[in-house]
Parts: sequence; structure tokens; C-alpha cells
Amino acid sequence: METLTALAGQIAQLDAVDSAQLERMRHEALTAQAPWKAEYGAYQSGGWWTTSLMNASGDAADVTIGDCAARPTELLAQMPDTAALLAELGLNYMWVRLARLEANAFLWEHRDYDELDQVERHRLHIPLHTNSSAYLVTGGTKVHMTGGRIWQLTPTYAHGVCNLLGPDRIHLIADVYADDAYRRLARHPSLHPTAAEPLPAINETITAERLQAARAMADLGYREAAERMLLRLFYTYALPEGAVYDLIAELHTSLGDEEAASRWATAKRRLLALTA
Repeated sequence: METLTALAGQIAQLDAVDSAQLERMRHEALTAQAPWKAEYGAYQSGGWWTTSLMNASGDAADVTIGDCAARPTELLAQMPDTAALLAELGLNYMWVRLARLEANAFLWEHRDYDELDQVERHRLHIPLHTNSSAYLVTGGTKVHMTGGRIWQLTPTYAHGVCNLLGPDRIHLIADVYADDAYRRLARHPSLHPTAAEPLPAINETITAERLQAARAMADLGYREAAERMLLRLFYTYALPEGAVYDLIAELHTSLGDEEAASRWATAKRRLLALTA
């Protein structure tokens, strides 16, 4: 119960989706000729792909999120069951996309919407194709977003996503403006206890061991691998916000590379939308 209380406002389950319609949507997502694009490279390990169903331009390959009066793309025209659900929900859409995360792929700890702070908006997820090794981490807790429900995520909280083993995790993600239709959908948020699992706290011994291992990798010339090993701690342990970026900066300081340490300190501020 304490875990669910701590996550209040960060992530929740909303209405159920008809299982037959959901299966048809899953088939559409897996078979449509989508122009998948890699975007937001600083936020990910590689293996994160998106394609747009509704946006400002009507071009499915336009995947850089921004405020707009969204209109259907040519891809949505190939996906009638998905289009029918979006119409049935009756929401005021800012952007709708499919997001695919491959096996052994990560979205690093980050915040969204920092540059879009003038109007109230919300993010909805509908899992279409997933597996138990794909989960989101927020508030020191990992949450497997199971199929069959619409999920609400507040992306202004620091969060990250991983898909450890595969197969691909595919979600429909809708950014929507707050209105009466949204408030009706979100009137009874909940989170089933089995969906959320607190991560263990890290301690000084583990931290020192991981830094030592990262240093050994870096000394052998594998600096990027050492950085990624530290970034992945976010998905294993409950850490203070931004701690993985601090550890990477500490690694580079220990190597005498102040330029790299400064670069990672800057990355922390950018990814977590910190003003100082």
C-alpha cells in the first residue's frame, strides 16, 4: 500500500479496452507499413522507435513532439480499428504515436513536457504488445504496464523504460489536452498491487563495487560500455533522482577527464529538466 501511495499521480490504470478490439489493434500495429523513426537519441540506448498516427503535419515520419491541433496521418488510415478507438475516446489529441522498444533497449532516466508547460496535458499508454521483462521505472518502483487497460503516465516525474529480454514492446501513446472527455476517462484512476514492485535500495558497498567495475572497463578502453552499465543501475535499484548521471560524472573525474564529467553533468540537467 505504501508503494501505491508513493506512486499516486505518477502512473495509474484507467478504463479497460475491449479484448477483441485490442487484439485487432495489436495486429494492425504489427503489420502496418509504418515509417519507424529513431528520435531523441540522447534519451535512449538505441532500439526506441516511433511513428505518428496523429500530429500537426499528417506525416507519419514526423515524430518530434510539439503542441498542435493533431490530424490523422496516412498511417492511421491503414489502421481502422485503432482509428475507431481513438474516435470513441473523443479526446482532444495533441499527438498520437506508436512506440516500439526492442529487446535489450532502454530509455534513460528523464522528464518530458518541460518545453511544453503552458497548457495542461496528459499522456496515455495503451500496451499492444509487451512482455514481463519490459517495465517502466518511476519513484524507485518498476511497473509492468500490462495489456487490457489504458494507462495514465505523468511524464513530468523522472522515469525510464527498459525491455530486457523481448520481444518488442509496442505501445500506443496519446498526448492529450485536458478537457471534459479526459476528466471522464481519468475519473477513477487505480493501480493494481501486482503491477508495481519496489526496487531495492542501493548501498555504499554496491555503489563502490559498480564504480570500480566501470573504472576497470574504462581502463580497457570500453568507456561507453562503462557508462551504460552505470545508467542501467536505474532499472535495478531505487536511486535518488539523477544519481546515475552523478556516478558517470564521478567515473570520468576519477579518470582525469573533466570534459566528459562536465558533459554528463550537463546531460543530467537537460534530461531531467533541471534549471540549476
